Amino acid sequence: MHDLLTVAEYAAIASSMCYPSNAFIDGAFRPAASGKTFKTTNPATGEVLTEIAACDSADVDFAVATAKAAFDDGRWHLRSPGERKEVLLKFARLLERNRHELAVLESLDSGKPIREVQTVDVPDTIHTIRWHAELIDKVYDNTAPVGSNALTLVVREPIGVVGLVLPWNFPLLMLAWKIGPALAAGCSVVVKPAQETTLTALRVAELAHEAGIPAGVFNVVTGSGRDVGEPIGMHMDVSMVSFTGSTATGRRFLRYAADSNLKRVVLECGGKNPALVMNDVEDLDLVAEQVVNGAFWNMGENCSATSRLIVHAEVKDELLKRVGDYMREWKTGDPLNPENRIGALVSSAHFEKVKSYIEQVSTEKLTLLYGGETQKGIFVEPTVVDGVGRDSRLFQEEIFGPVLSVTTFNSLSEAIALANDTVYGLTASVYTGSLRNAIKLSREIRAGVVTVNCFGEGDATTPFGGYKESGFGGRDKSIWAHDQYTELKTIWIDVSERSVDETVR
Repeated sequence: MHDLLTVAEYAAIASSMCYPSNAFIDGAFRPAASGKTFKTTNPATGEVLTEIAACDSADVDFAVATAKAAFDDGRWHLRSPGERKEVLLKFARLLERNRHELAVLESLDSGKPIREVQTVDVPDTIHTIRWHAELIDKVYDNTAPVGSNALTLVVREPIGVVGLVLPWNFPLLMLAWKIGPALAAGCSVVVKPAQETTLTALRVAELAHEAGIPAGVFNVVTGSGRDVGEPIGMHMDVSMVSFTGSTATGRRFLRYAADSNLKRVVLECGGKNPALVMNDVEDLDLVAEQVVNGAFWNMGENCSATSRLIVHAEVKDELLKRVGDYMREWKTGDPLNPENRIGALVSSAHFEKVKSYIEQVSTEKLTLLYGGETQKGIFVEPTVVDGVGRDSRLFQEEIFGPVLSVTTFNSLSEAIALANDTVYGLTASVYTGSLRNAIKLSREIRAGVVTVNCFGEGDATTPFGGYKESGFGGRDKSIWAHDQYTELKTIWIDVSERSVDETVR
């Protein structure tokens, strides 16, 4: 599935692309009830790709009613686990068959490099669907040790209609992280993709319907956060919302839940993640390669990006020299060229935000080591800034762009304090040759995912989510993600002799 095509082959797919343009509700593409549309553009060129249905609360009401009807009549969750598994496995096969089309669609809509989409996002999307499909008939419910006078069953039941609100930085992969466990659990879903990156969610919904997921079970409502996201959050028939995005928007979903039906809310929000490098590291080349990958993968538009390099003074200069060497491999340019590893930022507005942080370098009198150039067409060169103190905006605020700040430490306690000096707590990476330091740092850094001597987020088997303002309420990925889309029910059956005697009489 990692088979990269040539520039000409990707261009041919792009030129023949048929873009979905309507919401997908009750098993069919439908325009917004208002008839309104919005334009979606290729951020690398500014070209308008198509106009998409600009839905509002009327469309949300229709989608939720459809999803609730599908749940209430059991057309999906009352199928046997084996039947639902087979449908999701067929769905995964259809995704694999259409992997090149999905990769090009994702790249055109988001500015993401085709190399990364084809080798990471698409295969991981397919794997996620398969993993949760295979889990369906392998999750056992329980009994409780209550003695001989009763039989107690502890069972999971699907929670009902779920709102899935997606970010724009990983449209396919975040969709899979949410629909995989939600559909496996038997829920009906109403997906709200980010307005900037809508196209792949619509195509995936179409393929899901083709695979046999019944009408009404998988719906995609397109439009803005105000017109679609808020009505989902406030809807009385939505039992749960799973949201990935900014911490500010996550707070709003908590308010929506409080002001409506106290629906369950799972939040995966921002991050300001440290890459902490000790002076006992054994391979500085490996560290440099991983630091560059962690900071610049997906243009730094990644909540788990290790955007703070916190490095021991004894190894800083040598490490930064090697970081510069590895940065040469990260070419910036046309996202559909597999040689390029840095594509366009997602929008002009986001480009201006990232650019403002680079301008902060001169304002704060910091040292620009590498990069810093911005290009016509909202491209930003990978950038490394040295001398960043803990009070700097570059140290404290989530930039969500290819900007790496460098901060120096001299002791283990100072390193831990710097790593934890953030309102976020999503991920961290630790680089050390000492097992003792690896364990101590992994334990004391306040983050939901800590990797040692590598950058990463684990795999489909490991939970992903954070501490503090990075979110709460559950985790994406793993069996824990499956559980959060279910309710836990206790069934107590009295089998005492008194109960039996009364039944006989």
